[in-house]
Order: sequence, then C-alpha cells, then structure tokens
Amino acid sequence: MLLSPFLTLTILLFFSSSSSSSSSSSSSSSSSVSAIYSTPTCSNIVPFKNRTDRISITDYGGVGDGRTLNTKAFREAVYRIEHLKRPGGTVLYVPQGVYVTESFNLTSHMTLYLAAGAVIKAQQDSRNWPLIAPLPSYGRGRELPGGRYISFIHGDGLTDVVITGENGTIDGQGDMWWNMWRKRTLKYTRPSLVEFVNSQDIIISNLIFKNSPFWNIHPVYCNNVVVRYVTILAPRDSPNTDGVDPDSSSNVCIEDSYISTGDDLVAVKSGWDEYGIAYGRPSSGITIRRLTGSSPFAGIAVGSETSGGVENVLAENINLFNMGVGIHIKTNKGRGGFIKNITVAHVYVENARQGIKIAGDVGGHPDEKYNPDALPVVKGITIRNVWGVKVNRAGLINGLKNSPFTDVCLSVINFHGMAGSRAPNWKCSDVSGFAYQVSPWPCSQLHSQEPGSCAI
Repeated sequence: MLLSPFLTLTILLFFSSSSSSSSSSSSSSSSSVSAIYSTPTCSNIVPFKNRTDRISITDYGGVGDGRTLNTKAFREAVYRIEHLKRPGGTVLYVPQGVYVTESFNLTSHMTLYLAAGAVIKAQQDSRNWPLIAPLPSYGRGRELPGGRYISFIHGDGLTDVVITGENGTIDGQGDMWWNMWRKRTLKYTRPSLVEFVNSQDIIISNLIFKNSPFWNIHPVYCNNVVVRYVTILAPRDSPNTDGVDPDSSSNVCIEDSYISTGDDLVAVKSGWDEYGIAYGRPSSGITIRRLTGSSPFAGIAVGSETSGGVENVLAENINLFNMGVGIHIKTNKGRGGFIKNITVAHVYVENARQGIKIAGDVGGHPDEKYNPDALPVVKGITIRNVWGVKVNRAGLINGLKNSPFTDVCLSVINFHGMAGSRAPNWKCSDVSGFAYQVSPWPCSQLHSQEPGSCAI
C-alpha cells in the first residue's frame, strides 16, 4: 500500500522533530526512515491480500464521463465476483474517470480499487434510493422513526473486503441530503457513505471520502476493521457528517488519516437507550492513532449512543485544529451501559471552544420508552499529555448525581487561552479521580497526585 504524499511528509516531519531533541546533528536521515517502519501500528489485525484475479468496471459497460449512470455496471461486476468465487477473491478496478452511480452492495473476498483520478460519485436523486430496516441496537432510524436509506456503498454479513486505491475519491454528493435535513423534508434517516454491518476482516485505505450525506465510514456489529491512510472531507456546516463511527464493533484500527468534517472526527458508539441495552453488544478494542483534523464538534468522541457499552479505547498522537471540543466523552440518563478504560494521550489542540468535556447530559432519546433510571457507568478515563493553545475553556466534567464518574485521571495537561483573555477554567460535578501537572488546575473533586499510575 502506498502512503499519500501528505501522510508521508507528516510522518517524516514527526520523526525528524522527535529525533532532533535526542540525537546529535550528525544523525543520518536513515534513522528517520527506519523510524517510519518501526512506527506502532494496529493495522496488522487484518492482513492485506494481493488478489490476482482482476476485472475492470469498464468490462461491464462502466463509463467515466461524469454523466452516464453506472449502477448496472457496478451491480453486475459485484454479482460476477460473488458467483464466480475465484480463489483468493477478485479486484474490481475503477480506472481514471468520474463514475456516477446509485448505491451498490459489495460482496465477500473482493477489493474495490480506485486508480489515481478515479471518482465514484453518488447520483443526487433520493427517489430510487433503497430503504433498509433500522439497526436493532437503535430501534429506528437515527434521525427519524422507521427505516433508513441504505449507505452509498454497503456491505452486510461480509468477510475479507478491501476498499483501497491510489487516492481515488468516493463522493457522496451530500448537498441534496443536507438541504433536505435543513428544510425538514427528509422522510427517513440519511444514508452513510460507507457502511459495513455484521462483517469482519475489512480494510479501508488510501482513498478520499467526501461530501457524505450522513456519517462517512460506519462499521457496525463488525470485527477486525482497519481504516488507514484516508482523507475524509465535508464542509464545516454539513450536518452529522462524522468521520469514522465504530459502532458495537471490536478490534477497530483507525490510523494515519486526515479528517475535516461537520461533526465528530471519530465517534465510538454502541446503540441507543433501551434498544442498545437489549442488543447488548459493546464496542471494544478501538485504537485511534496519528489522526489530524478539524471540526466544529469533537475530535475524539465516545458517545453519546453507548448503551451497549464502550471499553478499551486508545487514542494517541492526535492533532486538532479549529475545534468545538478536543476530547468529548458523552452519555445521558436512560443510556445505561458503560464507558470504561478509555485512554487519550499526546494530543495537540489549537483554537477550540473547549479542550476536554466528559458529560452525562448529552444527546436525545429514540422515543418515550427509554428508562430514565438506566444510568451509565463511567470509570477509568485517563487523559494525559495534552497541549492546547487558543482554548476558551479548559474542561467540563459533569457526572450524574446517582452515578458519579469515577477514576478520572488527568495528567500533564496545559491549556492556554486566547491572547489578552483570562485563563481558561474548569467546571466539575459528581466526579472523582486524580490530577497531576494540569494547568489551569482542574476542579477540587480531582485530587492532586504525585507521579504514579495516573501520570504514566
């Protein structure tokens, strides 16, 4: 797999700057190169497969003129892959050009490969867009009761699927959907750009995703998913265009990517209120590493739909610019479930409304059937090595009176406000934990602690 020029430069600069502080000026450039290949990664959870069998979308009548509708070509090509079942699977190659199509499904043991200059573009017409049942852990569409529009590129019950290429583009042309949302003329929940349901061994890499109608990349009820070397773009005012949303999924790796959208860059979820509690599938083993981005909402988020539980999340080496909130852990009464063992480390935040927010009063409910006494358990939240400049408020931690947040640990955190303004402050309630080398000093509920387990 090839790195994009942007990511190659970013990684080189990172290691060059890191080594300069600890190495002499005589250190050779080869040390930086070797450092790239020793960079920690979780991407090996899904081995990349080089498939020998290959077909082109043009073999099935695909025309990349930006006008011709290619739905038949994509669906026939996938049908061929599904039914011929070549050993090792098949590559569906999309050459340079703009291929307009309606939504289409993928199949197991295939690679969707976009060449340099290839664009798969969604048709802007909702009349023939297929509807599917709501996710059982949500009980209804996320936006509206009833079903939901299928994602532009969809996979259900699949194994061994790769979506990759040479920085080609998958364009959801979301304007039509955003305008319907703004005008309140939507009949059902908008489609995601790419969604995998009940699937495993998925790789999404080396592509540009832009203008999603709703969430961009949504693995739900999945296991072993890698999202790496991707760029995800949407206007800042585009509604609910989350970057990557691992949802009731395990072993998910998100690395080396740039995301600039209208909502959370990465949001870990696990179902909504009574439906998520009943479905009972947590998100676990989520790693987010070397992510850069911008959003009016959150950079790294957990929630607010966490009713199946979220545990064992690691986010590190994150660079955030022009943010609403840097790190946001969010839940609400009626959610139930748990959020535990969350670690966020080595984060740079520049120009943000708020640095850190951990709150128990965020997000609505699917209907009136939720149990307000179903209180979430939030414990074991570690946030360390965070540096923020131009941050209006340092942090807000609001636990629940009958379910306080516990074992919250903040260490080596510095937030600086706008030039000429007062220092950013903290506000807390119903929380217990520790703090070490935090500036400005957080709320009194977090006790001062010398270096130890909290500060590692």
